[in-house]
Amino acid sequence: MKDKTPKQIQNINQLSSMEKRWFAVYTKYKCEKYVADSLAKKQIEAYVPILTKTKRYSRKIKHYSVPLINCYVFVCIKKEDYLKTLETEYVMKFLKNGQDLLAIPEIEIETLKRVVGEDIEVKESTRSDWFMGEEVEVIAGQLAGMRGRIVSKEGKRSFVIDLETIGYQLRIKVDFNLLKPVTDGLLIA
Repeated sequence: MKDKTPKQIQNINQLSSMEKRWFAVYTKYKCEKYVADSLAKKQIEAYVPILTKTKRYSRKIKHYSVPLINCYVFVCIKKEDYLKTLETEYVMKFLKNGQDLLAIPEIEIETLKRVVGEDIEVKESTRSDWFMGEEVEVIAGQLAGMRGRIVSKEGKRSFVIDLETIGYQLRIKVDFNLLKPVTDGLLIA
């Protein structure tokens, strides 16, 4: 491993010596769970969003787990943990923008957890008079906490919603019991 010059270390601009922040590391293919376990042994918080899939064969049903994003593990570290993370077996590099190491906002990690079904709180809305274009928030299920706008009605109990929270526009079908109106005005068209 090469010695780091002061100029190279200065480019790692979002690492903090005071607070832990989330970063993504690129791993060898199919080694995400192994890397997360190795990092945990070093007392480094690591997260791999895992999806459980079911495959049906003619005589049996098999359940297996796969990473949501291949070859990536998310780590929550301080500046002092940077080298320990890089020195972990099968960790190739940190995800960077040019030469700069960029922190991943906590809300994006929480979104990944919701997408794979972790941390789900189930509570239902009692409202049934929704209108097209209304700003709403999903309050239960895998996408709890995500905000969007009602685009169309699908059947008697569900709507298609545009979700823009994660930087992509997704259209999903959601039961109206899992929605609440957004009243704080934070969602802008």
